[in-house]
Amino acid sequence: MSSRTVAVFGATSAIAEQVARRLAVRGSRFFLAARDPTRLERIAADLAIRGAASVHTHAADFDEPAALQPVLEAMERAVGVPDVVLVAFGTLGDQAAIARDVEAVRRSLTTNFTSPACLVTALAEKMERAGRGLLAVVTSVAGERGRASNYVYGSAKAGLSTFLEGLRHRLASSAVQVLDIRPGPVDTPMTRELGRAWPLLASPERVAADIERAIDRRRAILYTPWFWRWIMLVIRAIPEPVFRRLRL
Repeated sequence: MSSRTVAVFGATSAIAEQVARRLAVRGSRFFLAARDPTRLERIAADLAIRGAASVHTHAADFDEPAALQPVLEAMERAVGVPDVVLVAFGTLGDQAAIARDVEAVRRSLTTNFTSPACLVTALAEKMERAGRGLLAVVTSVAGERGRASNYVYGSAKAGLSTFLEGLRHRLASSAVQVLDIRPGPVDTPMTRELGRAWPLLASPERVAADIERAIDRRRAILYTPWFWRWIMLVIRAIPEPVFRRLRL
């Protein structure tokens, strides 16, 4: 993939920013959307220095249904229907804090499943009509099995992965590719603010390099770093009576 048009939703996330940096050196044209306009402008300036042909920004809260149409219209004015879309927004949250809070559960499910699913639906329709494009969405290995430590977040990501699988099936006869990106824990502000010791923590730079390769190779599913594919294979294979006794 050389110079292309790229739309990034959740562009201020650590992973998304690193992916955009890697694509900027190829002379890509960008549309960046996220909640924080100040951070968006900082990232846009950085991408321009790194070689981006153009960078357009749009501040939006994706949890607000009314924000969807304006952000899509802004995208089309800036870059048309993009060659590559990266959807990378979400919030981990503290499972212990939200486990008994109905409103907190609703917010987590909205941010991590409902909002990206609605956005992806609208984007896929545009890309299908254009007859091209790659739609990459960040989910998580947390969606592979319900665990006491993160089952609200994990259930949202599981739903999103299933949604992407069904969308990929629907678009199988088209030229639109759907990539499900399943990272393990990544060293980002989202994980650091919980103040926990996270095993096998990956850097955003390493994850971004894996995502760039997966985009180039038009992969369907990416585990990043690679060893999470095999870790989750083992975790899924643990019998339920044994699994219930584990502290995961």
